[in-house]
Amino acid sequence: MRRALTIAGSDSGGGAGIQADLKTFSVFEVYGMSALTAITAQNTLGVQGVQVLPPDFVRLQIRSTLSDIGADAGKTGMLATKEIVAAVAEEVGAFQLRNLVVDPVMVSATGHPLLDEDAVEAMRILLFPLATVVTPNLEEASILCGEKVDDLTDMKEAARKIKALGPEYVLVKGGHLSGSRIFDVLFDGRRLDVREAAKVPTENIHGSGCTLSAAIAAGLAKGHEVKEAVEAAQRYIHAAIQGAVKIGKGKGPVNHLVKV
Repeated sequence: MRRALTIAGSDSGGGAGIQADLKTFSVFEVYGMSALTAITAQNTLGVQGVQVLPPDFVRLQIRSTLSDIGADAGKTGMLATKEIVAAVAEEVGAFQLRNLVVDPVMVSATGHPLLDEDAVEAMRILLFPLATVVTPNLEEASILCGEKVDDLTDMKEAARKIKALGPEYVLVKGGHLSGSRIFDVLFDGRRLDVREAAKVPTENIHGSGCTLSAAIAAGLAKGHEVKEAVEAAQRYIHAAIQGAVKIGKGKGPVNHLVKV
């Protein structure tokens, strides 16, 4: 049984965060474990409240799982504060957790901030050098690069700049591009691979970023190469968005149970 650890926030609505990650791990037949960084009160309409957990307790959760069960891969999502980022980086380094996917979650789909401003720099310096893959969307890439990223040319340049921060691979996600086509850019420091797909006409995409990064981590846990894991994750999230079922009164979640 391959094992994967998610270090992220909880989504009471079940569409994103820890809940999305564990559902995705199960679909990929990987044993999922979790270390919660924050508890959110949220639904399809938005985030109504956030309770951030103490960094030492986040640290303890990571130690508890890795010292006993271990992990073949890990992923991070909402980390909230620079203190939690530092704690996560220290434990990942101490346990030499390999196959780490860093999803630099900064803002919810409904616009609620999920990462303190001073935590962005901590993520750049402490966590990115430990990452196998970093998976920013357009808004996150813009923040990380300090300039607007809103087309394919910008995405390629952003991938280069983020790669310089130390991760092995960068996947810049173009799901929020305008138009009927979307692009993802995968960069390993030498080769830029661009994947193009038709945009699915739906607003039910809540949790898509968490789900994609969890799927990549699951693929890495199963021993797949990065490009193979990314391509399988892209197929999965595309199908999950296509198969999304309307749940709630707002922007619904992707369908994690879709068959690919």
